[in-house]
Amino acid sequence: MQAKFEEYAKLLVEVGVNIQKGQNLVISCPVDCAWFARLCAKAAYAAGCREVIMNWGDELLGREKYLHAADDVFDSVPEWRVRFSTDYARGGAAFLHIAGSDPEILKGVDQDRLVRSARSSGEAMKEYRQLQMSNAVPWSIGAIPVPSWAKKVFPGVSEEEAVNKLWDAIFTSVRVSGDGTAVQRWKEHLDTLQIRIDKLNDLRLESLHYTNSLGTDLTIRLPEDHIWGGGDGTSKAGIHFIANMPTEEIFTAPLKNGIDGVVYSAMPLVLSGDLVDKFHFVIKEGKIVEVHAEVGEAKLKAETTLDEGASYFGEVALVPYDSPIRNQELLFYNTLFDENAACHLAFGEAYSECIKGGADMSKEELKAHGLNDSITHVDFMVGTADLSITGKTHDGREVPIFVNGNFAL
Repeated sequence: MQAKFEEYAKLLVEVGVNIQKGQNLVISCPVDCAWFARLCAKAAYAAGCREVIMNWGDELLGREKYLHAADDVFDSVPEWRVRFSTDYARGGAAFLHIAGSDPEILKGVDQDRLVRSARSSGEAMKEYRQLQMSNAVPWSIGAIPVPSWAKKVFPGVSEEEAVNKLWDAIFTSVRVSGDGTAVQRWKEHLDTLQIRIDKLNDLRLESLHYTNSLGTDLTIRLPEDHIWGGGDGTSKAGIHFIANMPTEEIFTAPLKNGIDGVVYSAMPLVLSGDLVDKFHFVIKEGKIVEVHAEVGEAKLKAETTLDEGASYFGEVALVPYDSPIRNQELLFYNTLFDENAACHLAFGEAYSECIKGGADMSKEELKAHGLNDSITHVDFMVGTADLSITGKTHDGREVPIFVNGNFAL
């Protein structure tokens, strides 16, 4: 296991953020996962990192804050917190986020406090978010088990066994075996993704039509100059990095006003530390006009109304149902993994890299090209074993993109 831990840490540092000699690395990590953050820091220094800067978090203290802090705390963000992220981003640092949390840590917390906190944070951190969303800096997200998360995924076993099982599932998902071959495996995986990305870009699709037995019947128009991406990204300094580890998706941005129909969720969603399940949206001219959920409807409605852009969509992502993550037949209760087990959409902000030349465009230029702008970006899963996606080209041809949940290209 120690060999796997070290290989995973090295993978996140050398392939995930692709740390460069002389570059700073900011690691955000829960205090309960400090031991793994130290492995990542050791790997970063071995690769020539200038300095590792730690940004610690504590979800239990976070819950206490939402429950008991003074009410005005949730309407602002301290200037030092804003400066911490934006100053390091402006200086060209890389950002590694280590996730490990209880999926329901904020269950029962006052919804109004959560919404106000999200709005104030979204506004205050807008510059940093823009730098991240435009790939101005290399960044990556990985995850390690904590007991509360592991027990949610594996409820019928002891805590120790649940943690070990979740480790095994994570290692399988990120192609870590402990034999030092993870980097090569990732190279081969990225090559496979690139072949499909090239095929989709060559089609120059006008729209996509989704249908399945859940009731999804959705038409998504795409910007004329959209670009499909996936696998690794490239920062403005020319550094290749992988934002999500694992990643199985190929994605682009929809036309903000170009989505119509109804779409049903295929998996539960962990949203602001609580579960939302069995939900669907009705969408007209790109805007979510109806939100229905059997579990967590109020939370979902609040998230889709954080700002004007939160009720529109920013991402269309294609993931084969037959993938290393989905084939484990696990519900991870963690979007980093679950979004890579199924096709998904995201409401909220779009990635500028999804438009030709978008990385160098202003917000106004991106909007003019049909991309959505928001302080949020929330992925939710829509892929099923019977999902059909048909593409339509600008000359009217219909092309099967997905048949029975998997790529037809």
